[in-house]
Amino acid sequence: MSVRGAVAAGTTAEAAAGTAAVAAPPPGPLLMGVRHHGPGSARAVLAALEAHRPAVLLVEGPPEADAVVDLAAHEEMRPPVALLAHAADDPGRAVFWPLAGFSPEWVAIRWALEHGVPVRFFDLPAAHTLAPGAAGGAREEGREGEEEAGEPSLDPLRVLAETAGHDDPERWWEDAVEHRGTPVRTAGGRPADPYAPFAALADAMTALREAYEGTSGTAPGIPPGTASDGAGRRRDAVREAHMRLRLREARREFGDDRVAVVCGAWHVPALTARTTATADRRLLRGLPKVRVEITWVPWTNERLARRSGYGAGITSPGWYGHLFAAPDRPVERWMAEAARLLREEGRTASSAFSVSPAHVIEAVRLAGALAALRGRPLPGLGETVDAVRAVMCDGSDLPLALVHDRLVVGDALGTVPPDAPAVPLQRDLARLQRSLRLRPEARERELGLDLREANAAARSRLLHRLRLLGVDWGEPVRTRTGGTGTFRETWRLHWRPELSVRIAEAGVWGTTVAAASCARAEALARDAASLAETTELAERCLLAGLGEALPAVMRALADRAALDADVGHLAQALPALVRSVRYGDVRGTDAAALREVAEGIAERVCVGLPPACAGLGAAGAAEMRGHVEAAHRAVVLLGREELLTRWRSVLRTLAGRDRPPAVPGLLRGRCARLLLDDGRLPEDEAARLMGLALSPGAPPEDAAGWIEGFVADGGMLLVHDERLLALVDGWLAGIPEEAFTGVLPLLRRTFAAYGPGVRRTVGELVRRGARAPGGPVAAWEAVPGFGEEPDPERADAVLPTLRLLLGGAGPAADETARRGRG
Repeated sequence: MSVRGAVAAGTTAEAAAGTAAVAAPPPGPLLMGVRHHGPGSARAVLAALEAHRPAVLLVEGPPEADAVVDLAAHEEMRPPVALLAHAADDPGRAVFWPLAGFSPEWVAIRWALEHGVPVRFFDLPAAHTLAPGAAGGAREEGREGEEEAGEPSLDPLRVLAETAGHDDPERWWEDAVEHRGTPVRTAGGRPADPYAPFAALADAMTALREAYEGTSGTAPGIPPGTASDGAGRRRDAVREAHMRLRLREARREFGDDRVAVVCGAWHVPALTARTTATADRRLLRGLPKVRVEITWVPWTNERLARRSGYGAGITSPGWYGHLFAAPDRPVERWMAEAARLLREEGRTASSAFSVSPAHVIEAVRLAGALAALRGRPLPGLGETVDAVRAVMCDGSDLPLALVHDRLVVGDALGTVPPDAPAVPLQRDLARLQRSLRLRPEARERELGLDLREANAAARSRLLHRLRLLGVDWGEPVRTRTGGTGTFRETWRLHWRPELSVRIAEAGVWGTTVAAASCARAEALARDAASLAETTELAERCLLAGLGEALPAVMRALADRAALDADVGHLAQALPALVRSVRYGDVRGTDAAALREVAEGIAERVCVGLPPACAGLGAAGAAEMRGHVEAAHRAVVLLGREELLTRWRSVLRTLAGRDRPPAVPGLLRGRCARLLLDDGRLPEDEAARLMGLALSPGAPPEDAAGWIEGFVADGGMLLVHDERLLALVDGWLAGIPEEAFTGVLPLLRRTFAAYGPGVRRTVGELVRRGARAPGGPVAAWEAVPGFGEEPDPERADAVLPTLRLLLGGAGPAADETARRGRG
């Protein structure tokens, strides 16, 4: 039979299923070919099992899962979940078998367990799939007919849809299967035939495989010319040989008519092929094998979707879950849920997006009209989404994206009972999650922590320890306020199924999160390649509260600090050390040893910085500027007055060294600015240094670098200090024409960093006129908001407001306010 003929016959059989009397069960085993994660297939499987009542159920999946299949009936097991198998000696080699609540396999397993029917998985064992060099290798299970990357793959669903004249396989499957209910009775009151859908699909797949493999089908799997047919066919052949062997065992044990099979429809023709057990065993002979461990893990709707990279996924798991849970009036229920979601997200705050019951009614009518225009039996996902966009979202895709993420895909995260097999590290993590009330969620969310609270500090330590282990459940983010306080943290949490594999991998470091992260930190300290890497590790240990790992980290840090003479490396390592000292204080950790190392490195930076800054080129000066700024912040945060005094002396030396061996203008200007901001450089001295840097004898490129270093990140300085602005303006106006072109890019880069308001104000001040350096103040035109002397009456007008801000009243508060005003 041709593929087109099989599709036509299947359509006829589908239509007849609602009118014909129930047929007798097919002879031999009941082979139910399905589409993975298809709610229509799940309903058909459930109806067939109720009619057939088998004695054993075979399901596509690894036989190792027979040991944990009973957990599917546990009251705390909530799909989506997945079977996870990994190599015992290499947990990174892992494979998942995901199951949703609407997956035919899950529905069949739950039916069998509820009725006391044994469940056996009969696919190729994971011990072979995960072995190095095995056909197929370790990967997530793919949809029917998918071949390995790099090989031409066959999508049976697409081929059948195209044969039936449809260009969208998802829409064709929706029309042919998902919207086809499973009536308990026919129109005449007689029982419907629950087996017809599977017979029709088996005929279509048989014709498709014959066309694809180029053989009449006595031995589906590997056609003649095996060597050139790709790893995908080889893998299918091996898998199907094992399926046939397990099927023969079940038939001998329970009888031909008492066995039910649920597998991908692509494999059904192979299960009826005329092969011998000897030939099948020959295919399996010599396969590589490893020891594996298997368990259940939570899964998410996002990972069920194709966009997440899972080959056997579907584009709309949330929609399919809705179709399975609400077979009656699914469109009406869907529209009501979309309206509820939009209202909860505050769309009613804008009249443009207000959603009322009338919108729901109109959306349902529009979806039905669209389905009729497009020749579909019922409104599908495309019609419902189009109706929501037009009626509830006023044609905007912005609110529609919310509907897509939360309803079409969904944010469901499954749960697994605590007694499921797991590595000790996973059990300890689950215990900590319960005690800290930190539940994993599939939806990304932010978590703010006040480290002065015991529970928040414990949560922070857990998240930092997991990051050390490579389990990135949480990612630190900058706070919205941009504050520099050390007692607050903000985390972005997002639990992903693959983290279960990372936890299994991290189990080699220990049986608890604390012990494993400590051992991992000590290993990282031994392997650290640079001083900066070691100091960062010390900071991470303090953040994670790993006091036991600090001695090993400190030894490595001291060794590398003693041997590293590069000032840039020392300055780069200093900030992390100083942050560690501060974090140690707020978290109650003894950071005295870190402070000693940090102060020693700061002393070495003070000694080595002046010679390291001399004679640098443009690129070297830009890099050194970052080191100087980082070291300055670190020394200020250390708070040791003697060290701070010495550091400021180094900055003064660098700011004034304009003779050979000269310090680049970028660094001289930056050092002068740092001193000015700290109040250690008088304004007159700053003006003098600027005048020297911008004198006619100074090279224009060096002068421009000085300006860049001095005014970078601080355009308001030019707004409020007329002398500095006049110096810059006078220097710029006096640049020779031949040198102006070379200076302009540097100046554009500097002033481009200022905000639009600052640039506008500076331009307005220059337009109104600036006095020459050393000229009288009267040369300036009167500028609103600027004056030579403060205006006491205007200043006193703000005293009541300042008094409220300072939280006091009376003369003392007024005096404090006046001092701040002055």
